[in-house]
Amino acid sequence: MFTTKTNLMNPSLPDDQCPQFTTGTTEALDRAEAACRARGASLTAIRREVLELLYRSPTGVKAYDLLARIKEARPGASPPTVYRALDFLIEQCLVHKIERMNLFVACRQASHQIPSLFLVCPKCSGVTELQEQSVMSALSTSLAEAGHRLESPEVEISALCPKCVGAASAQCADGEGGALG
Repeated sequence: MFTTKTNLMNPSLPDDQCPQFTTGTTEALDRAEAACRARGASLTAIRREVLELLYRSPTGVKAYDLLARIKEARPGASPPTVYRALDFLIEQCLVHKIERMNLFVACRQASHQIPSLFLVCPKCSGVTELQEQSVMSALSTSLAEAGHRLESPEVEISALCPKCVGAASAQCADGEGGALG
C-alpha cells in the first residue's frame, strides 16, 4: 500500500513531490518543473531563471543580487518580480530563506518529513542543508520540555564549513594562531 508522508515545508504538498537536486542543473530544473506541473503549478520562465541562479549559487543569494542578475537578461525586471518568484519557489518547497543572512538557497533534499537543519558558515557564508532525524527529534524534545516549539521548519546553526575549518587548521599549523587548532 502506498502512503504519502506530509511535507513539513509545505503541508499541502505530498512528501514525494519535492524534487531532489543531486545531478546537473538542467536535470534538477526539469524535475522541479515536472513536480510543479504535477501539482497544477507552473514553473514560469522567470521562476525557472531564479531557481537556476540559486541552484548555481551554493552559498545562497540575496534578493537584490538575484534582481541584478535577472536584469542582465530582463532589463525591465523589478523587485516584485523576483519576490513573487521567490515566494512561489518557497511555497513549492524548491527554495529556502536563510533568515540570519537574508539569503535564499535552492532546496537540496528529496523530502521534508522533518525540519531542515541549515549550517551557515560565518566565514564564507556557505550554506549546507541537512536532514538529521535524531538531531531534530532531540531538539524538538528539548524545546517541548522547555515549553517551546519550532516556529519555522528551517533551523539555522552557525558552523564553520570543512573548507574554512581546513583553512583555520592550516593557519594554526603555520604558526599564525587562531581559535581553532
